[in-house]
Amino acid sequence: MTIAQELDAQEGIRGDVIFPAGDLYSDEPPLETELHLRQIILLLTCLEWLWRDRNDFYAAGNLTIYYSPRQLKSEYFRGPDFFVVLGTQRKTRKSWVAWEEDGKYPNLILEILSDSTAKTDRGLKKEIYQDTFRTLDYFWFDPYTLEFAGFHLVDGEYQSLQVNEQGHLWSQQLGLYLGIYQGLLRFFTPDGQLVPTPEETAEQTQKRLEQAEQNAEQAEQNAQQAEQRLEQAEQKAQRLAAKLLELNIDPDRI
Repeated sequence: MTIAQELDAQEGIRGDVIFPAGDLYSDEPPLETELHLRQIILLLTCLEWLWRDRNDFYAAGNLTIYYSPRQLKSEYFRGPDFFVVLGTQRKTRKSWVAWEEDGKYPNLILEILSDSTAKTDRGLKKEIYQDTFRTLDYFWFDPYTLEFAGFHLVDGEYQSLQVNEQGHLWSQQLGLYLGIYQGLLRFFTPDGQLVPTPEETAEQTQKRLEQAEQNAEQAEQNAQQAEQRLEQAEQKAQRLAAKLLELNIDPDRI
């Protein structure tokens, strides 16, 4: 089925219904599996935590994007599993309505593959994201088979990204790598460091505090031991001086 045929089918099924602007809810179906949910939450959590001081982006998961030239909810809509729009206001939205967002489309899209969606994600959706959305970075990932691929838009066509030595793919739009870690897709910094969740950050901070406490305790023990050695050396020197005096030898002249 071509894009035009699919979109015509959508319109025929849903009817030509115009909803009030700004009040369009997401039409996405339930998530495929628990892993899909965990993956989306993980990506959202990590990116929003990493960019917690930024207000110029919007990230969402399993949310409908409406892009009808006629501004109709009944036609031309897609729901990526995860997407990021840059250069926009960071606020809660019921859906992403392109004609209400200055014509902006996602800078990055990630689809989570499943048996029922993989063909569409690799074919029709890729075509739409390339030709209509003009989304610069497109990735897909299968949390069961660990199939992972990425593409960057070059001269209007998606070019496959090549993994680095760590098996990660670079997102030019986010300035981050994406890679598989413990069975799920994660973000990595340009120098290869895992982008943590808030909980992981808290755990790392706690470990650093505990290590700092252990280092401080060790330093205090070392200082005490050094003080004891100094005292022992002073006592030994005093005994030696006393012995020399018994032998009528002035220790200060030695």
